[in-house]
Amino acid sequence: MEAFEIMKLLPHRYPFLMVDRIVELEPGQRAVGIKNVTVNEPMFTGHYPEQPIFPGVLIIEAMAQVGGIALLPDGESADAEGKVPLLTGVDKVRFRRPVVPGDQMRIEVTMLRLRGDIGKVAGKVTVDGEAVAEAELMFAWRKF
Repeated sequence: MEAFEIMKLLPHRYPFLMVDRIVELEPGQRAVGIKNVTVNEPMFTGHYPEQPIFPGVLIIEAMAQVGGIALLPDGESADAEGKVPLLTGVDKVRFRRPVVPGDQMRIEVTMLRLRGDIGKVAGKVTVDGEAVAEAELMFAWRKF
């Protein structure tokens, strides 16, 4: 699934779309996404100009966006009532190493549970097979 198809599923747009491609998808269960980190992204003008580091909060956002896609039923953009999964909480966050321009983040998200309108996923980010970050993310289905 390429960026154009991802934009049909998520409301995010540049510069806040943090997923370039979905390479694996089991709707309602798991998804794997790719984010190519480039030096010309706007956050690098201030974080940090002499030694650019991709902000941790945006790594979490990338996990949340892949998690939102994983939670969507059958790859649809919303459920029958027009609801989408919105991030409501983040637990057990750990950052293992910085992400820098030129890195390709592989974002793996797996469903932990879904009860009614509340879901929880486990996310893991790697670069070249090396752990970068992990977290548990909570979502609630809401009208957008």
